[in-house]
Amino acid sequence: MNGAESPRDVVVVGGGLAGCEAAYQLAQRGLRVRLVEMKPHKRTPAQTSDRLAELVCSNSMRGAALSNAVGLLKEELRRVGSLALRCADETSVPAGGALAVDRERFAEAMTREIEAHPRITLDRREVTEIPEGRPVILATGPLTSDALAASLAAAVGAEHLAYYDAIAPIVSADSIDWSRVWKQSRYGKGGAVRGERSAPQERGAQPESAAQPERAAPPEDAAERRDDAEVGDEAYVNCPFDEAQYKAFVRALVESEKVEARDFEEVRYFEGCLPCEVMAARGEQTLAFGPMKPVGLTDPRTGRRPYAVLQLRPEDEAATAYNLVGFQTRMKYAEQLRVFRMVPGLEEAEFLRMGSVHRNTFVNAPALLGPAMELRALPGVHLAGQISGVEGYVESAAAGFVCAILLAQQLRNEPLRPPPPTTALGGILTHLGRKQPSYQPSNITWAHIAPLDPAKGRLRKRARYEAMAERALRDLDAWWAAG
Repeated sequence: MNGAESPRDVVVVGGGLAGCEAAYQLAQRGLRVRLVEMKPHKRTPAQTSDRLAELVCSNSMRGAALSNAVGLLKEELRRVGSLALRCADETSVPAGGALAVDRERFAEAMTREIEAHPRITLDRREVTEIPEGRPVILATGPLTSDALAASLAAAVGAEHLAYYDAIAPIVSADSIDWSRVWKQSRYGKGGAVRGERSAPQERGAQPESAAQPERAAPPEDAAERRDDAEVGDEAYVNCPFDEAQYKAFVRALVESEKVEARDFEEVRYFEGCLPCEVMAARGEQTLAFGPMKPVGLTDPRTGRRPYAVLQLRPEDEAATAYNLVGFQTRMKYAEQLRVFRMVPGLEEAEFLRMGSVHRNTFVNAPALLGPAMELRALPGVHLAGQISGVEGYVESAAAGFVCAILLAQQLRNEPLRPPPPTTALGGILTHLGRKQPSYQPSNITWAHIAPLDPAKGRLRKRARYEAMAERALRDLDAWWAAG
């Protein structure tokens, strides 16, 4: 899908995953690109390095299986030559059934590719208002600078929205009490412990303690675990809680001191990335059915499932540091030290990064964006990544890819040929165009992808998702070949 050389420059604002992917794809199609990134002159509160494509929330790009919507999205991106997925695969670290990367090596690889491309000029400066007079992609991410956010707000008016997101802490591997924890991916993905066959808890039931008998898994669930066990490794470290420890931990989260929002700021969280203390405040068992669910895990010291588990995931390839999985937080730093050292195995933990809260800025995409991800109020200005309302690293890269493809088609005066709605890449556009009473950011889900023909019969969930994935890849290949 490469085009002829074009005399026009495209400005891409923002050097995150969406901006880098968009710049690379445009350059690969013969367009000259000026990628503008404000680091090192200015940083957002969540940024720590001067590299492009810095991952600041987590090193996980989530599930790899094609029966998972984000797994399908990653495979589609691989097939169409995504820069982000190529660099992610090259810098991957163990993560069970997920794709995770060494954050520093990933950012280095992305930066190196962008700097070396002959048709990309990297411009290190802050953009304070929407550029005029040329095609532009705004890919400034969830932490758009105040000045540019104000310029965007002036263009879109009351549709401009903001909410808050949170970052999980990181602990040093050397400071973990390894006598109190064990390594195992859930459902035996890594093979550390195999044979546990209990089914996931039904919503509303109490989590089983170590003394309670386990229930047999239904056939579909057992089959899924057998498939998962064929891939992966001992990627996660498990910190087990008994009932008393768990309830004390939840109370401490609820009672902890939090960083308060400023008077003029309304805190609005994304449901897929809630701070742990917000989850704890929703009910004593909320965490036990969320990031602390014990299903699929067996403590080798007891041979039984714990009451609850906090999982740690390696932050780097050498596993010198671990992320507290699902424990994004807005607790004050002193409170984080007090509360998280209640976790079995983390009593003497050294915290390399504390959790923190940061702003996420996005627009009401269904009301504001046209079919080429272009602001209707500002022709020539396109939005990509989290500022448009996608959520997640993979989705951000995908939005950058799709935006670049559509803009390149426009600049070549071709009819728009978006990815088919039966694909996960097409699902990105489906989400951006789906009107809602209150538009919210979203990860890719199967609900964003066109359903199967009901005339072909009803399939069970796993079989249905596998059939949708097979159709998606077939349709994607045909779309890509025709371009």
